[in-house]
Amino acid sequence: MSLADNPQNTSEDQTLQNFGYRQEYKRELKRFASFAVGFSFISITTGIFTTYGAVLNWGGPLGIWTWPIVIIGQVFVALIFASLASRMPLAGYSYQWMSRLANPKIGWLVGWVSFTFLIVDVVAVDYAVAATVLPSLFNYTESSLNAWLATGIVIVIQMVLIIFSTFWSTRINNTAVGTEIVGIVGLTLLLIIVGAIRSLLHADHLFSTGIVSPTGYFNPGTLTSTGPFMLSFLLGAFTIVGFEAAANLAEETEEAHKVVPFAMWSSVILSGVVGFAFLVALNLASGDIKALSASSTPVADIVTQTLGTIVGDVFLVLVTFSIFACGLVIFITTTRIVWAMSRDQRFPGHQLFSRVNARTGTPLAATVFSGLLIEVVLAVFAGLGIFANQTSPLNYLFSAATLLPAIIYLATVILYAGARRKLPPSQGFSLGVFEVPIIILAIVWLLFELAIFRDTSFAAPWLYSLIMVGVGLIYFVWLLVTHPAVLSTPPRGGEEQEPGTIATRG
Repeated sequence: MSLADNPQNTSEDQTLQNFGYRQEYKRELKRFASFAVGFSFISITTGIFTTYGAVLNWGGPLGIWTWPIVIIGQVFVALIFASLASRMPLAGYSYQWMSRLANPKIGWLVGWVSFTFLIVDVVAVDYAVAATVLPSLFNYTESSLNAWLATGIVIVIQMVLIIFSTFWSTRINNTAVGTEIVGIVGLTLLLIIVGAIRSLLHADHLFSTGIVSPTGYFNPGTLTSTGPFMLSFLLGAFTIVGFEAAANLAEETEEAHKVVPFAMWSSVILSGVVGFAFLVALNLASGDIKALSASSTPVADIVTQTLGTIVGDVFLVLVTFSIFACGLVIFITTTRIVWAMSRDQRFPGHQLFSRVNARTGTPLAATVFSGLLIEVVLAVFAGLGIFANQTSPLNYLFSAATLLPAIIYLATVILYAGARRKLPPSQGFSLGVFEVPIIILAIVWLLFELAIFRDTSFAAPWLYSLIMVGVGLIYFVWLLVTHPAVLSTPPRGGEEQEPGTIATRG
């Protein structure tokens, strides 16, 4: 039978029909799976293992105290996104929302920026496991070349999983959420307990600037440079993004208008609390700060030095699995925005990428295309590290993966503030009387976050962003000239939609 015949999905199907779409995916994601998508995309394990070493060099151990401020700011953003997801539970999230908050042209541009962010974020996450965890786990010296090769293999494995089944991909992710929470909480407790027993804890490191000079530490910087403490905000800003990925799988979620909003804001709060406890434990057990600041795997070094090789390796295996799942979820999210824009004939190759395979229930062509482009972006960024004689291009990657979502978030919040009155009524989540102050605080936070990227060291992320947006603009202009009607009305399926194969259940 078709999904339309399933009584459990009547409400969701009617919502899709109201927006002009038909049900093409199986609604297999329940409350925990939806939460797991947001939590795994955030992945405190990935963020902290990736950026802790950079923060030691930028702001020293004291830099971790920027984390709580980031959490508060991102909660405000998540609440606004939750309101949007409740009113428009559609695949394509920001692309769909902006097309209706503003107009289809702005919606397309924001959707394209979201696509460019997701592509580079897959690379950043998968490169993180290859550069910061695997060398310690398998006891080899990290280099840009071997990290490049390992990352490429990881991307291929993820692509095959996504092609095979969304159901099994999300089951892997659900398992990873459990191992991540247990692993990080367990690791936090063990670092503190074992560190205390072995007299390895350093309470003074909680407020140490490490190798960074304390002179002018809290100075915000100049027009082209960012001060040490302000720069340290990237620790949380890189990590606490992607909670909105749950909205991109809304058409595969049961009771999406209720489940997705909760998944977004709750994943931010839980990640914030657990992540900060882990950061405190790392600072306490940090030992030789100078040596850690020079290491490409400082978190792994702290774990193995405090807990020993055997116990440390067990946790590093859990960490590897968590980061792999994080990359997997981002990859899935990438394929869904390609599919959603293709469904509306607004993506290059939409005739092919709008199809959902009847057997696997996945957008096969969109997945292969995304995988190939991810490999190309990996080659470009890895090449920057190899040919510039850098230890790792990881700083380039996570900077680009922080800059782009900040731009998307700010554009979304501003347009929400100006056009929220014309949105459909809320179905399962409302900001109520707190809406205006939340909007104001979210805008203040995002403007502050973007101000960090005025530093000249972020030239490469800005360049990537400009090049990718430029490529998109070429297609955008082509659409305007050859198919002006496509971008003249809000996204809508129906007769204009390129027919895909409707997935069936049973």
